[in-house]
Amino acid sequence: MPRSPRSRPARRAQPPGSRPPLRKSLGQHHLRDGALCRPLVEFLRPRGERVLEIGPGGGVLTAELERAGAHVLALELDWAWAMRLRRLAVGGAPIAIAVGDALDLDWRRLPPGTLVTGNLPYNVATALIERCLVAGTGVPRAAFLVQLEVAERLIAAPGDEAYGSLSVLVAAYARPTWLGRVRRGSFVPPPKVDGGFVGLERRAPPLPAAAMPALLETVRLAFAQRRKTLRNALAAGWGVAAAEAALGGAGLDPGARAETLSLEDFLALHRARTLAVPAAPAAAPKH
Repeated sequence: MPRSPRSRPARRAQPPGSRPPLRKSLGQHHLRDGALCRPLVEFLRPRGERVLEIGPGGGVLTAELERAGAHVLALELDWAWAMRLRRLAVGGAPIAIAVGDALDLDWRRLPPGTLVTGNLPYNVATALIERCLVAGTGVPRAAFLVQLEVAERLIAAPGDEAYGSLSVLVAAYARPTWLGRVRRGSFVPPPKVDGGFVGLERRAPPLPAAAMPALLETVRLAFAQRRKTLRNALAAGWGVAAAEAALGGAGLDPGARAETLSLEDFLALHRARTLAVPAAPAAAPKH
């Protein structure tokens, strides 16, 4: 879960039946027992469904998904582990696996109805989850194992210590569900922190797709300087007058802080800001 570089590791031949080394540079911490994955599998309800699994590693979660009736395509960055997993079979059938970097995945090309899951390395977890939610419009449900700190941010509500811009983004695209804590001793090798399972059920975003980037930019600006009031945080990007006008138009306290605002509050702020910014003048006709 800690770190994972974009570069693909060099291919090394492995003796038949051997286990490749676990690479700290790739954040490889494999689960020991598939039974730990049952809350995640039950949330996905994958019987007969197509499931994209990111980072299958030793195949513990892969096997549980297959046993539950899923049609799994596993996407693995580490070539050595991909080759080992390719030699495994569940119920007599080989596992479909592709070698590649999930950060390069074009989420728009996933077949509609594809479920997504994975044990995600810490430094790519938020990027992958954001892309899944924003670009993976055909993904109805996803469930991930992430570092506990990230899991807490995914499910946080206004006023919670972990609440931030990621929490608001998740609320805009999904209904998050806490599925359980995974102790560090459940991994090989044990990481320095515990992990957490989180399920995400897609919901329709509150604005048209073209307007969502501007809303999320407002959210990120508000949280960019967490210790500052909304007035001062927004003024850093908009200027004082525009910040005060937008807050007044949304009926929000300029002295409040971003962590107290709900998704609905951010929507009101976004709309007030949009109304306060005059539309660009039409270009003069050419003669």
